[in-house]
Amino acid sequence: MDNKEILQTIRKALDDKKGEDIVIIDVTGISVMMDYIVICTGNNINQIRALVDNVEDELRKISVYQDHTEGVKGGNWILMDYKDILINIFDKEARQFYDLEHIWSDGKRIEE
Repeated sequence: MDNKEILQTIRKALDDKKGEDIVIIDVTGISVMMDYIVICTGNNINQIRALVDNVEDELRKISVYQDHTEGVKGGNWILMDYKDILINIFDKEARQFYDLEHIWSDGKRIEE
């Protein structure tokens, strides 16, 4: 399974649970820690958890497993680490505050 297929699965899983403003940034050559960053917004803690659960379920179906997840207890920013792909699911305030799109603006946005 290549990263392109994994990213398509992630985008669809987030979209299926009504994730908002889904952004995928290719940071290959910019970061030594990952190749892609996925950013998405959820409206509340329940939706954020549903987004996380759906991503985990859909990736598990294609035998892709995460290294770890952070932020589940706080709930306003959950980070899912899939080695080459980091998925960030925020509430609206946290997404504005951390502004990852700006931090990684040297990367290339991956459109559908």
